[in-house]
Amino acid sequence: MKIKKGDLVEVISGPSQERGGYKGKQGVVLEVFTETSRVLVEGVNFVTKHVRVGQSSQGAREGGIETVEAPIHISNVAVVDPETKKPTRVGFRVEEVEKDGKKKTVRVRYAKKSGKDL
Repeated sequence: MKIKKGDLVEVISGPSQERGGYKGKQGVVLEVFTETSRVLVEGVNFVTKHVRVGQSSQGAREGGIETVEAPIHISNVAVVDPETKKPTRVGFRVEEVEKDGKKKTVRVRYAKKSGKDL
């Protein structure tokens, strides 16, 4: 997967912010759900949940209406280039890393040049 927990991403599809959507909004990935190809992004895709009234251990009543973030499909977000702060595509390149005196070949993620079409 090209998107990982902690990445800064931007929503690239859906209704614009003027129409009540989240397109163009940036946020940090809180969690990645690989089975369903969805990501949980901070401050994006709020939904209203109705929580049943119950009692906590202190005897206080909890419940009511809460707004929580819901997962968004991974195809609707793009990683933000740290230099230009614009959405970009992600590539991989092979680099040799020396660790404990041994050379090891690893794949390293990098942000490609930001295009006008994204």
